[in-house]
Amino acid sequence: MLIRFVLNNVLSFGKQKEFNLFPNKRLGTLKEHIYKFQDFEVLKLSAIYGANGAGKSNLIHGLAMLKYLILEEHIPSKLKNGQFKFQENKSETPQLIAIEFMQNDSTFYYGIEIKNGIVLTEELYESGMGVKGDILIYERKTDSAEKTTIKFSEKFEKDERIQIIKEVLLQEFVKPNKPILKLLANRDNENLKIVKKAFEWFEKSLTIIMPGSKATALPQRIDLDADFKKFVDKVMCSFNIGITDLSIEKIAIEDYFGKNDQNEIDKIIEKIDEAPNEMLSRRFNSGEELNFVKEGNQIFVKRIQLSHKGADSMIVTFDMNEESDGTTRLLDFTPAFEGLISKNKVYVIDEIERSIHPLLIKELVKKFSLDTETKGQLIFTTHESNLLDQEIFRQDEIWFAEKDDSGNTDLYSLSAFKEHKTIDIQKGYLNGRYGSIPFLGNLHDLNWHHNVTEEQTI
Repeated sequence: MLIRFVLNNVLSFGKQKEFNLFPNKRLGTLKEHIYKFQDFEVLKLSAIYGANGAGKSNLIHGLAMLKYLILEEHIPSKLKNGQFKFQENKSETPQLIAIEFMQNDSTFYYGIEIKNGIVLTEELYESGMGVKGDILIYERKTDSAEKTTIKFSEKFEKDERIQIIKEVLLQEFVKPNKPILKLLANRDNENLKIVKKAFEWFEKSLTIIMPGSKATALPQRIDLDADFKKFVDKVMCSFNIGITDLSIEKIAIEDYFGKNDQNEIDKIIEKIDEAPNEMLSRRFNSGEELNFVKEGNQIFVKRIQLSHKGADSMIVTFDMNEESDGTTRLLDFTPAFEGLISKNKVYVIDEIERSIHPLLIKELVKKFSLDTETKGQLIFTTHESNLLDQEIFRQDEIWFAEKDDSGNTDLYSLSAFKEHKTIDIQKGYLNGRYGSIPFLGNLHDLNWHHNVTEEQTI
């Protein structure tokens, strides 16, 4: 579970800002939206609103950059060059990304501070969530001479073997421009198992879906996982967009490409032979995902097909490259919603309404909202005011992003306005009551014919 996320001097976050999923104690609505774990509570749902350019997507980009930083052990160029630009000496101000999260039965705080591509500070704690003290797991610091030191928990430091481990790590593995969370997670040491647990949250529990993201390995999973296929069938057919069935077409690779594409066949066979037990996924110009798998001595192409019902109950099968962007987007969401209802996973979606009808996306989010047996968290950005409904969201689950006069993105929750639970928050938002909407005054004054010549209009 994601508990809170903090950014400072990253993209449009020039000042330190925090997004969190703490329930507001004064609110009594939708109590089933509160997940309870031991001594603390966290919300299961959050929607983030904001005008174009307000910075709401930058929040998601910040989280995506942190995940990339940890998994790839490399500072992404977008982060390295992504200091808040409306400030003097921006390169002299460290960039901070910090996150608090829960993995299984443990809560963690991880923070990293970066300056000019160097990791100044990196720390991992078992979080006490304000109820008890935080427990240090490790702290890493890099000085101006790019010399790195590591400090572990007091109990761990007393182990004589740790000094040997530290010396080897510092001499051979630790680099001033790389984080060490993954490095420590991969050590075979009993005392570092807690680090591995924290790392696995980024690796396995956190999924970030950007507007152009595509689900991967869907044909293979649908073909092999009968329960998942039933789930996808039910979801896609329930949207009332004419789909009656979903199936996987399985074709021998030679039959799919034909005799004229032997070079392409050879390339795929070569890649599969390098890892015969793995599946190869490809997207070609059509955007359709094809999965190549070796079964026995034969390589097959697997692709998704959707059956539609037409006039006189005629059933016609369509390939995915013949489907609309909205249908494709809905299909790409199916692994996320299957994970949300069955696993303690976190799905963060930027522009959830992209290519999907407002009424349909509202019903999909409402289905998740009112389901009392869900296990995961759904966090998304959106412009869709149709979702602003207190039957779907608690007030503390709705957040706004807005830029101030200095270009800084501010983040704040609807619960700060202390609205009554019966008020029409969609109307209030569109009327500007909560801010975070585009200012259209200059557009009204725009004379867009002024620079259009008569010759250009012909």
